[in-house]
Amino acid sequence: MSYRPIYLDNHATTPLDERVLAAMLPYFTEHFGNPSSLSHVYGWEAEAAVSRARAILADAIHATPEEIVFTSGATEANNLAIKGVAEAYFSKGRHIITVQTEHNAVLDPCEYLQTLGFEVTYLPVLRDGLIDLAELEQAIRADTILVSVMAANNEIGVLQPLAEIGAICRQHQVLFHTDAAQAIAKIPLDVEQMKIDLMSLTAHKIYGPKGIGALYVRRRNPRVKLSAQLHGGGHERGMRSGTLYTPQIVGFASAVALGLEEQKRESTHLTQLRQRLWQPLSQLEGVYLNGHPTQRLPGNLNISVEGVDGSALLLGLQPVVAVSSGAACSSVKTAPSHVLMALGHSEALAYASIRFGLGRCNTAAELDKVVQHLLGTIQSLRQAQPVRSKSKSA
Repeated sequence: MSYRPIYLDNHATTPLDERVLAAMLPYFTEHFGNPSSLSHVYGWEAEAAVSRARAILADAIHATPEEIVFTSGATEANNLAIKGVAEAYFSKGRHIITVQTEHNAVLDPCEYLQTLGFEVTYLPVLRDGLIDLAELEQAIRADTILVSVMAANNEIGVLQPLAEIGAICRQHQVLFHTDAAQAIAKIPLDVEQMKIDLMSLTAHKIYGPKGIGALYVRRRNPRVKLSAQLHGGGHERGMRSGTLYTPQIVGFASAVALGLEEQKRESTHLTQLRQRLWQPLSQLEGVYLNGHPTQRLPGNLNISVEGVDGSALLLGLQPVVAVSSGAACSSVKTAPSHVLMALGHSEALAYASIRFGLGRCNTAAELDKVVQHLLGTIQSLRQAQPVRSKSKSA
């Protein structure tokens, strides 16, 4: 059997938990009915499973089951939220606020809306990746209809202050959407306490199946209007047509339930692993932590290494560890990470960056092996290309 590298790219995707797979399997073969077919037992079984899953997801974020709309993933959920609000509220205003460090699944719909006459404000971030709340409030105008700020950044793991953002939006009667693809079941989320009106979710970042996600859409105080982006059979109360994929939905709910059950233990485990990885790296000159040191996902570590070629660094790590330099959907692009550039990095430093996504299956022994190989790789590359001195503020 060929050797496979240690997997530390859990922000890109996670392996399917065997317990999740076990929950899904009966709905591929035995309980295969269409949940919209309510005239016989096969449909009743599927509909009951979908209802249970909807309740589990709703409870996880302190919503009601009727507020959960199933989608194919967080990308579709983001598009439905942003475009759906834009179409439903365009008579009220055509101004949207988001952040420069958002995932492309938010940035690209916003750019598309600009071609239709909408105006978008892209807020900068501080050097630690957090937004300036005063700057957000100043950006809100009379014609602002939506603020979209992600809960946990997919590259640098930074956790934005959702409750404070929600309070500002509610005070100004502006809808608040958050992309919580990286946050669900990893950190506490409460749409009521945080005053969130729309929340995008996905399963495959939390050991669930790929191809399934959801959008939370607030139904009261205020009731959010949304224009559908997929039309057909009128599924999901008309907001998202298409036959519901029962096995995936069951798997999504199972992954969320397991994540919530193990959240505290897993958070402690991942934080300890992150420190085990970062501590020896932090002793090297010219190695920089990207993002806030503590206000971040427990399993995220993103670093930049001065004085090395980014492509050579990733190539040198490949035999031992599977990591990435940023978002998986951007891994084929040659441009430096827009997230790291927003932090104020030079292109060279942004290129020479690694995103470590630690997961529940990783061990201390694996991290020690990764550290040893990483330190050796950096030393070898710097000997070939001596590091230039630069202040730690980089």
